[in-house]
Amino acid sequence: MKRNYYYLVAGLQDITLDIHKLTVSQLAFRDELRTELHPSDYRLVEKLFLPYDNKNLLNLLEKKGEEFSEKGNYSREFLEENIKEPAELPSYMKRFITAFKSKDPIYPDMSPENELTTLFYDEITESVNNNFLFWWFNFELNIKNIMLALNARKYKVPFEHQIIGTGEVSETIRRSHARDFGLGNDLDYMEDLTGIARKEDIKEREQAIDELKWKYLDEETFFHYFTIEKILAFIIKLGMIERWLDIDKDHSNKLFKKLLRELQESYELPEKFTEK
Repeated sequence: MKRNYYYLVAGLQDITLDIHKLTVSQLAFRDELRTELHPSDYRLVEKLFLPYDNKNLLNLLEKKGEEFSEKGNYSREFLEENIKEPAELPSYMKRFITAFKSKDPIYPDMSPENELTTLFYDEITESVNNNFLFWWFNFELNIKNIMLALNARKYKVPFEHQIIGTGEVSETIRRSHARDFGLGNDLDYMEDLTGIARKEDIKEREQAIDELKWKYLDEETFFHYFTIEKILAFIIKLGMIERWLDIDKDHSNKLFKKLLRELQESYELPEKFTEK
């Protein structure tokens, strides 16, 4: 059953990727939606924030000591309790916790981060009962994998064990030697990605990827005027804007330097990239 949220959607800020000020943060908007949406629709919203839970979970398991993200659905205390006895988490998290604690990885050739992310994408794309979210998670996964593989080819390093997911497109990227991985006829954004991959400037490349995502979000929600799909797309867009606002505040700040360092490591594919 499709529900319309007329007043909520009509009141959304008109945003663009290069906007300089937001009237509401992604986190505050999620909190607002908790009381504004039907419970089943709010559960769809929560799925968009599971990647933050994944990061928090891995942080706790590996004792990284990194800052705990407030954007996750689960509190630190809740995750710590479920690490001791996995009971109230999504099944992919339970599987990962059990495998991690027993030192018996489900995908031995993957890093723990890629293993958890693979379990997440496999489960979310099989279980989500919303066509927009099904499309979005597949779209996002394909972009991650294709950009990684194109970059790996550029530096002539193996990438099979760095590809996330076990679906058909992921397996095709792992096996194919074709210039477009044999996906040119199946993914209409494949040519866009090959063009983006040729950009030398890291920041320009990242911006181009977000512009591509923004374009497809607009296309996928064009006929969803007041439904949950329009709200889900708005949440995703808020996340992209917040990322760039944080970076652009001061090019000398720690966040900007950290982002550039991480991207540089990714695109230059250092030795640790190929470690199993």
